[in-house]
Amino acid sequence: MLLNRAQTAFLGTSLSAVTLALFATPTGAQPSQPGTAHPELWPVAKSQGLIDAKTEARITTLMKRMSLEEKVGQMIQADTASVKPEDLLKYPLGSILAGGSSPPLNAPDRSPAGPWIETVRAFNAIAMEKRPGHVPIPIMFGIDAVHGNNNVVGATLFPHNSALGATHDPGLIRRIGEATARETAAAGMDWAFAPTLAVPRNDRWGRTYEGYSEDPELVRSYSAQMIEGLQGAPGKGTLQHGYVSASAKHFLGDGGTLNGVDQGNADIPENELIALHSAGYPPAIEAGTRTIMASFNSWQGVKMHGNKSLLTGVLKERMGFDGFIIGDWNGHAQIPGCTSTNCPQSFNAGLDMAMAPDSWKGLFENTVKQVREGVIPMARVDDAVRRILRVKFKAGLFDPARPFEARTDVIGSPEHRALAREAVRKSLVLLKNNGVLPVKGSARILVAGDAADNISQQSGGWTLSWQGDRNTNADFPNAQSIYAGIAETMKAGGGSATLSVDGSFTEKPDLAIVVFGEQPYAEGLGDLHTLEFEAGDKKSLTLLKKLKSAGIPVVSVFLSGRPMWVNPELNQSDAFVAAWLPGSEGGGIADVLIGDAQGKPRNDFTGRLSFSWPKTAAQFTLNKGGPGYDPLFALDYGLSYANPGALGRLSEVAGIDATPANKSRYFADGRVHTPFSLTLGTGVTQRPVDSPSRQEGAMQLGWKAGATAKASIADEAVDLRFESSAEMMLQMTYRVDAPATGRVGLTMGSGTVDVTDIFKGGEGWRTVRIPLKCFAESGADMAHLRPVWALSATGPLTVSFSEIGLATQAPGGLCPAKL
Repeated sequence: MLLNRAQTAFLGTSLSAVTLALFATPTGAQPSQPGTAHPELWPVAKSQGLIDAKTEARITTLMKRMSLEEKVGQMIQADTASVKPEDLLKYPLGSILAGGSSPPLNAPDRSPAGPWIETVRAFNAIAMEKRPGHVPIPIMFGIDAVHGNNNVVGATLFPHNSALGATHDPGLIRRIGEATARETAAAGMDWAFAPTLAVPRNDRWGRTYEGYSEDPELVRSYSAQMIEGLQGAPGKGTLQHGYVSASAKHFLGDGGTLNGVDQGNADIPENELIALHSAGYPPAIEAGTRTIMASFNSWQGVKMHGNKSLLTGVLKERMGFDGFIIGDWNGHAQIPGCTSTNCPQSFNAGLDMAMAPDSWKGLFENTVKQVREGVIPMARVDDAVRRILRVKFKAGLFDPARPFEARTDVIGSPEHRALAREAVRKSLVLLKNNGVLPVKGSARILVAGDAADNISQQSGGWTLSWQGDRNTNADFPNAQSIYAGIAETMKAGGGSATLSVDGSFTEKPDLAIVVFGEQPYAEGLGDLHTLEFEAGDKKSLTLLKKLKSAGIPVVSVFLSGRPMWVNPELNQSDAFVAAWLPGSEGGGIADVLIGDAQGKPRNDFTGRLSFSWPKTAAQFTLNKGGPGYDPLFALDYGLSYANPGALGRLSEVAGIDATPANKSRYFADGRVHTPFSLTLGTGVTQRPVDSPSRQEGAMQLGWKAGATAKASIADEAVDLRFESSAEMMLQMTYRVDAPATGRVGLTMGSGTVDVTDIFKGGEGWRTVRIPLKCFAESGADMAHLRPVWALSATGPLTVSFSEIGLATQAPGGLCPAKL
């Protein structure tokens, strides 16, 4: 790699004034337009292993045979939920993806490898078919394999990146990349949308756990390792050897948006964009990454999907990137003047392939037209197609041999699970230990907390679905919960472990391990207003206090994708372990927490924080070297058995009011959740009733005969535009106690749909999901929604609700008629 002054930013572990000064605009330089990069200030790099004369000659020969339609088709990617193999007969697309919640063909979204293999084969059968006027070119099939091949049932799930950062082990990262590639290739796929090279600087961001660290040097040290793990050595690894194409993402500045808002604006100077957020890209390019994904976010107000100075001037020219740039999910549509089906601006800026999951057909037709009219130069099309074909040749896609495909011994193999368990051990960070760890293997312990026996919660987002929700332990046949790992280890040591989620017991245990933390989430829904854990609903803290008041020593195992303010929970714990999102191998936690029968350690803690830990819930931008740096636990902190340390009582003043944070959970656990409140119209009654899982965990609403009456849940108007565009749904779990005799309307904002048929009958508890877009189509202003829920009836009706709130993409959504 060639060194220039920009690259000196990567030689230190924190951003300093001296580092920033190296990137200052030269004296006398003319000011530029906001969002315009100066390529001469950026690091110089060069793709390795992508260009050779023989391959380029084959590409030239192939392109001479291709029609304009075939060339444009290479530049567009569609999603399995919106395209069928036979569509390729008319639309010769270059790539197919399966988004986080998109299913394989003719199978559920939660499927083992078989349906995925058949899906890829079905698309490629059409793409490679020999027929008149058609040039056979294999498709690329992309998947968000971000912590293992996490869309496939039975795959090994590695800890998420925020956990891997705590290992400080680049060699481990490479081995995880190799294992992920093998399991991806075995499921028939050839392209992993990984690694994420973001440098998260505001921990409220819902994708913080996709980043390795706030420290750009650590991200830089991991970058090439993961690329070569997935792809093999530059120019050497192919699908036939069990390697897949990588996609370094998201270029650029996704971790630096204002207030940590997903897809927001990184309103930062160019020198900071270089020094912090580009750290991982030169090593990735030098390691031969075949693709780089453009980011949703803006820089200085200019959307990245349309920023020619960065996509072309910096990435392709200055950094010498010879692969292709892929867009993110309809990201081109966010450019001013563009729609999801019409965006020449993005291609002209340097995007080579648009991710157009449901908009592919319109985008194809408009792009062909725009090339014919000269709006998009033919030279730009030829450059994009050459880059895409180059990647396909180098990935081995033109070779029909698929020796790794359908290898059932690879997916969830004992070797890969052992590697994931090693990663769990190395990622654990001990924040507090007042003499209770390690646990004697001969002890009698209680394991409590709603995450103790919950593989879904320990795996987090991007696990079998986009948000990682709606999963049960049965969906993870090759996995072990944290409780199961503890119980197995205790039994081997002569002790015992009893699971009691609520912490109840008949015989007092020697010690309790309580496992709790964040619920699964992904982009958008994971954004926070405060770093306070369980703000306003301290269920886990209540459990800890209950056990402490019984005189039981408590070990807390905290699951999260980011550092959070947990001072009250720390105070109620004798030991506290940051376990992050460990994935499928919960037994890795027992490996470190549980000692031998005499209490001697079997493995020590080696994890150190790759993100600074907050002292208050308001320390959103807490980064080493930044202004006012005053963490509770600094970057690189981590205790061990060999190097213990005591922790005194901590302040329990959060420093910020968290009540405005909730906009997706309206009623659950027998109560309306803040900041919302329930209003009953005249003629509507309310009383508590039992839910399926909790005494008085539901409310029963009753309508009397007479005039139309309404029950509503409201607060100040909320903005649900993101949730609506993300195809989220209003979900209600209900039981009809006395069927509707008149018309029933369900309202969000000013949009009302007819739900009379839903409440006419049916036995037992049921769940209904209604897409938010249904209310938008009925007139709701999703930017200013009030109320968030209202139910009106013109006649007698009695119905009980155990849950009302928003849910991510899920089967069973329906759009009732407008009312």
